[in-house]
Amino acid sequence: MGHILDWIVYKDTMANVYTPFESYNLPYDIGCKLWEIIGGTLAWLIDLIFPGNVVSEWLVSDAVTTLLGLIVFMLLIFIVAFVSTLIVLWEERKVLGRMMDRRGTMVGMKGFLQCVADGLKTFQKENTIPAKVDKMTYMWTVTLVIGVSVLVLCMVPLSSRWYVVDYDTGLLIIMAFFALAPFFILVSGWAQNNKYSMIGGMRAAELMISYEAPMLILITTSALLAGSFNINDIVYAQMDSVWYIIPQVIGAITFFTCAVAEAERVPFDIAEAEAELVEGWQTEYAGMKWGLVMLADYMRGSVSCSMFVILFLGGWTLPFIGDGPIPEIVFLLKAYIVFFFMSYARAALARVRTDQILNLGWKVFLPLSIFNLAVVILLKVGGVF
Repeated sequence: MGHILDWIVYKDTMANVYTPFESYNLPYDIGCKLWEIIGGTLAWLIDLIFPGNVVSEWLVSDAVTTLLGLIVFMLLIFIVAFVSTLIVLWEERKVLGRMMDRRGTMVGMKGFLQCVADGLKTFQKENTIPAKVDKMTYMWTVTLVIGVSVLVLCMVPLSSRWYVVDYDTGLLIIMAFFALAPFFILVSGWAQNNKYSMIGGMRAAELMISYEAPMLILITTSALLAGSFNINDIVYAQMDSVWYIIPQVIGAITFFTCAVAEAERVPFDIAEAEAELVEGWQTEYAGMKWGLVMLADYMRGSVSCSMFVILFLGGWTLPFIGDGPIPEIVFLLKAYIVFFFMSYARAALARVRTDQILNLGWKVFLPLSIFNLAVVILLKVGGVF
């Protein structure tokens, strides 16, 4: 029969032949260790009742441990991303409250539970669908907007040990998924059979076209300095030299502004524009659908801040320290600081007109991004980096 500790054995996850990762992955390791405790306990209990059975051995086998470890791994990644988004939402409410000379939300835990209360409230709302919408497109597009936002946020690594996939074209893949949302928003605006929704969808498409090109050029400049599109390479290249915000001050400011526009936040929220388009492309969504759409907006804002941290603020590393003991906390704190400036912009600036936004994108930020690229090329050719 044996002792319970004979069944609960903390194996080296990298020694498991079924391990899907080439380098150490913290959430996957946590998942495997958790299953080793649960599965080992179950295997020990079953072996007590039926000594020498094959089920006990199967429960603690490498294949089952890998499968259950991956399930817990995915749950951990999602939970951390979800809670991080709620913290961002709470942060903005507090910042806006102070900017407006009030205290902001005060419901439990310094106001954090207001986010949970809002989620419960929207969950209880009636799930209404207008009669004349294209129902299949109406439902699928909002599902894809939310799903893509969740996927992109989960794909952003918090450290070299907290990631989903370590790929050589990581930045391009994340930005490719990030740019899909405005297309779905355009189709969603059309499917709602509502002029306000349609205008909001068209504005989202205009905004994406205007600001996607400068953002991609600026991403290329950081990749050029690091010599790689791999996120780990870009982060550690800054640790070995300087944060890229120093040689790319103009590029960092331009990227931040483009990121605010890409996330459809004030003052570039023309796709929603409550004062003129009711709620823009979200007009005909009610109940939990609307709540999840708003949560997806904050998820895209979190992705924008995370990309800024990776490209210009050294990711999860610190000067003279490197990774440190808890690089994930360092990364999230940097992202929250960047989001503070997004919240500050929302409180301080008014929404600009559509023509002003397009002129900024094509006539200001595109030339600035090209100028920044030229500076980076000169630094690279000159041997500075």
